Amino acid sequence: MRCPHCGTIEDKVVESRTLANGDAIRRRRECNSCGYRFTSYERIDETQFMVVKKDGRREPFDRVKLERGVERALEKRPFSQMQIENIVNEIEDATAILSKGSREISSSEIGDQVLKRLGAIDKVAYIRFASVYKHFEDLDEFIKEIKTVS
Repeated sequence: MRCPHCGTIEDKVVESRTLANGDAIRRRRECNSCGYRFTSYERIDETQFMVVKKDGRREPFDRVKLERGVERALEKRPFSQMQIENIVNEIEDATAILSKGSREISSSEIGDQVLKRLGAIDKVAYIRFASVYKHFEDLDEFIKEIKTVS
């Protein structure tokens, strides 16, 4: 693994930890050359499934995009990065199951999964995500959604 600090490819693994029910491994590494410590993640590389957008376009599922959306909703809320990764893993697993082997899933089904998970753990994060995902046009729609969550 190339050191992000000095660019050398000589390093040693200091610690390994299994994450997300065994779906990923987090490794703490130390560069042999400069001593810089950094983290790498290892996941199984499965064949990607496609996300069908509202306008009919298809694009590959992007875990990073999903994680960014969940992180933004949970920003400044009492959740660790590990908890966020676990939430994203749960959503990714659920979407793979929902695609039923067709290797395609609609973006609305993914959004619904995110809302379901966020609604169960944090109402503020749910409203943050819903306000973007559901494209609220005015304050009345926003208030109506808040009442459904309460």
